[in-house]
Amino acid sequence: MKKLYIIKAGSTFSSTLEALGDFDDWIKTALGTPKVPVEVVDIVQGSALPSSEECGGVIVTGSHAMVTDNLAWSLSIESWIPSLVGSGVPLLGICYGHQLLGRAMGGEVGYNPLGKEIGTVGISLTHEAEGDLLFRGIPSLFAAHTTHAQSVLCLPPDAVVLARNSHDQHHAFRIGDCAWGVQFHPEYTAAVMQAYISAQSKSLQRNGQNVERLLQEVTETPFARKVLSNFAELVDDQQCSS
Repeated sequence: MKKLYIIKAGSTFSSTLEALGDFDDWIKTALGTPKVPVEVVDIVQGSALPSSEECGGVIVTGSHAMVTDNLAWSLSIESWIPSLVGSGVPLLGICYGHQLLGRAMGGEVGYNPLGKEIGTVGISLTHEAEGDLLFRGIPSLFAAHTTHAQSVLCLPPDAVVLARNSHDQHHAFRIGDCAWGVQFHPEYTAAVMQAYISAQSKSLQRNGQNVERLLQEVTETPFARKVLSNFAELVDDQQCSS
């Protein structure tokens, strides 16, 4: 039986891990109860990537690494992604995974010229998101959690922008029928977002960020979170075409 694979591209801060769990834990919780088995592949620790034939769906997590570091495990994921897209495997890249999808398919990734985006922010859907399977039931303006320094600066050919804000014009995009990238973090809870702000408070303050205000503005983001349950449903139903 095919599986929904979570490709784990790193781990959270040690303090956050102890209190709240890790990337894959948050994703599994937000997915709900998919009909297909879910398996975590810890690529950083040397686990092998599955073949596209084994995949009912794939989620590539965030990471504290930078795509432009060109780490060996990261390049392995990047070179693997086109086979998934070509085979019509439902694929969701989150933050780092979003950037890897963008670069793997011919886009450009680099440091966002506006600097780091962090906290609970407003994101707007584009007209192209109307009817998109990943954004079913999500309003045109919704709140989402973010923490990223790099972005997809130039989209791959034929990519469709689905969501944006003033900081990042490519907060979500789709390639073909079955591959999506989201720069925001649908798996984060308010507690996770606050932990991320707190863990980075010194560097944020050095760069002129108001940490107290960022913490106060954190809210739960149920519509952003719905991205993951929507993805689980389309994997179960295989509604996108190959």
